[in-house]
Amino acid sequence: MLYIFARIAVAILFTTVGYLYGMKYGSTLYGVIAGLFFGIFSVLVESRLKRISFGSILGGLLGLGIGLLYANLLLFPLRYIVTDEAWTLSSFVLNTVLGFGGFLSGMSKGKNFTIPAIMRLFKGHDMEEDLKILDTSVIIDGRIADIMEVGFLEGTFIIPQFILQELQHIADSPDPMRRAKGRRGLDILHRIQKLSNVKVKIVEEDFPRIKEVDSKLVALARLFNAKVITNDFNLNKVAQVQGVSVLNINELASVIKPVVLPGETLNLFIVKEGKEYNQGVAYLDDGTMVVIENARKLIGKNAEIVVTSVLQTTAGRMIFGKLKDEE
Repeated sequence: MLYIFARIAVAILFTTVGYLYGMKYGSTLYGVIAGLFFGIFSVLVESRLKRISFGSILGGLLGLGIGLLYANLLLFPLRYIVTDEAWTLSSFVLNTVLGFGGFLSGMSKGKNFTIPAIMRLFKGHDMEEDLKILDTSVIIDGRIADIMEVGFLEGTFIIPQFILQELQHIADSPDPMRRAKGRRGLDILHRIQKLSNVKVKIVEEDFPRIKEVDSKLVALARLFNAKVITNDFNLNKVAQVQGVSVLNINELASVIKPVVLPGETLNLFIVKEGKEYNQGVAYLDDGTMVVIENARKLIGKNAEIVVTSVLQTTAGRMIFGKLKDEE
């Protein structure tokens, strides 16, 4: 509510200033119209600028300045060659074209400009693009190494020092299960570093005031303007809320599962009985559950199955079918 009143106050202020100038120069009506126009225009511009990122605005201003500089450098020798009318026209055209072009180009290039990124430049760090940060869960999972190896992910992969410390802590755990996970993570990390088609950087940046590793990852991603690669559902949501892009390996695996259409025939091994009467359950190679009607008698055997329907749920994909003999 306060924000709406502030906008109205700006429009009234411009209208009042226009009225006062109009009284001074003998045309109050034109002054009020001009003041009202500029007031509404300023409100519209302000609302539009709210949707544009800080980096785009900064890049646009820098591009505009560079475009105008180039325009005037080109105009300088023309001042002594062409007539005044031609120089005026050339000045208008060059400043408009190069200034506007520089502004658009700067806005496009400035999307990656953030305040943390600019601070990193002042500290002497390079501002790289297409950075991706690996979290602990995705390293231990191991599938990320296969994805990198076949070239589906490009760019620079960042491994924070605090992630290495967490992996080391897990590898030294007295619990055999956790210790095995930690050692697997360190092995996967070593494998990633040996890949010739990817660039891996270990960074020392830490956030001592932040205790949780997930929160440190989000803060680091914002600092580097990077994406986070994970398969942790909670980290995924927390990062998205704070405007950090996330690449979720589990979502990728769900998307690239083989497509099975109703009417297709599958040869499957019936593993166990289903929840409903006389059902049998089988699994595809990717782990997708297949529920088969009247297949309880075939548990422990292979059978020809005809797909009747496919159900996509939040937990994954489920396939329903029936025995081909019954069809």
